[in-house]
Amino acid sequence: MEEKSGLKKTITFWPALSMVVGTVIGAGVFFKASAVTQYTGSSSLSMLAWFVGGVVTICAGLTGAELAAAIPQTGGLTTYIEHTYGSFWGFLAGWAQGIIYFPANVAALAIVFGTQTCNLLGLSNGLIVPIAIVAAVSLTLINFAGAKAAGYVQTIATVVKLIPLALIVVFGFFHQGGGDFSLFPVVAGPHHSFWTALGNATFATMFAYDGWIHVGNIAGEMKNPKRDLPLAISMGIVTIMAVYLLVNAVFLYILPINHIAGNLNAASDVAGLLFGGIGGKLVTIGILISVYGGLNGYTTTGMRIPMKMGQEHKLPWGDKFSELTKGTAVPWFSGIVQLIIACLMMLSGQFDSITNMLVFVIWIFYVMAFIAVFVLRKREPDLERPYKVPLYPIIPIIAIIGGVFILVVTLFTQWLTSAIGIVLTLIGICFYYPLDKKYHFSGK
Repeated sequence: MEEKSGLKKTITFWPALSMVVGTVIGAGVFFKASAVTQYTGSSSLSMLAWFVGGVVTICAGLTGAELAAAIPQTGGLTTYIEHTYGSFWGFLAGWAQGIIYFPANVAALAIVFGTQTCNLLGLSNGLIVPIAIVAAVSLTLINFAGAKAAGYVQTIATVVKLIPLALIVVFGFFHQGGGDFSLFPVVAGPHHSFWTALGNATFATMFAYDGWIHVGNIAGEMKNPKRDLPLAISMGIVTIMAVYLLVNAVFLYILPINHIAGNLNAASDVAGLLFGGIGGKLVTIGILISVYGGLNGYTTTGMRIPMKMGQEHKLPWGDKFSELTKGTAVPWFSGIVQLIIACLMMLSGQFDSITNMLVFVIWIFYVMAFIAVFVLRKREPDLERPYKVPLYPIIPIIAIIGGVFILVVTLFTQWLTSAIGIVLTLIGICFYYPLDKKYHFSGK
């Protein structure tokens, strides 16, 4: 366990703000427009879904940050859940992240990388999955070379990923529109139910907004978390939401909605129309680098979750999961298992199904974390809280209602995806009790 006094309080507002933006903005903004428009069938409802997703994310980030500030320990979400609900739920949260969430992110981003590569080079769609597997394998090997090598990839990708976004937004509205863009009245498209469409579309945006949970982990290292953390989170996600709204407005302004719906290459198509053949390909290369960087981030972070669980004997072959490479100190076995699971998921070739499953599973634990704020305020009123969520209890209630709405709509409209996610999560129970009987971690 980390001591709070051991954290150096050096982070001020601007580094915190850039960390929020850099953590959240990834591949989702380029590729979730296809799912959102497919669910809504209209530009107005698509834009509302992106807005609602942003509001829920702001409330989620502000709420989760209170837990991060009060419990600034390695493990993040898993630690908050365990601290509040006990070792069983902490185990399931870790299992869900290590076995489902992170491998699914790797699989989904790798599929996008393969799709965009095939589109860029004019290759057969049959090569999407092989290219995706090669991308995931290459980044696993880069990570095995050490944190410094993975860090170089991340730094380059973080800088490059903002370029295509800026170019698309700046030049998009100067281009002659070919879409049917309107904000009002807010209606669903033909043959779409308004509330079902809004729920599914908002759920789809959650993949693009995901990553906010990691931002709160810097709370213990901020000079003035009470003032700067809520400001950095709220301003950061408002900035992200504005970027997402502008980018999607450009998509809907330039392309007909039926060209965007279900089309993972919509961003490349827009780039081609804006900048011509060569310019469009250069922007697409920028998008590819952004996706590769996002893939690297989830590869790096993901293999550390099973490693920590292995160290605590919460996985079979725990000694293997916690084993590190010589010299570079990377959890190699954990990385290989993550890669194998991700590759199995890639074989489906379904970007949206994979992302929907991972978002559904992780939001179950997000909602539990939001409820934990109420539980701990009552149970542990003397717990040191360097930061408290503003406008309590309104902000946490909005986060809970938003999360429950998304989960319920998904459960009823995408029952197979939801069921697969639930079953994969519950499989962890088969390992929990035998391991607990052997190592007694529930009694520690």
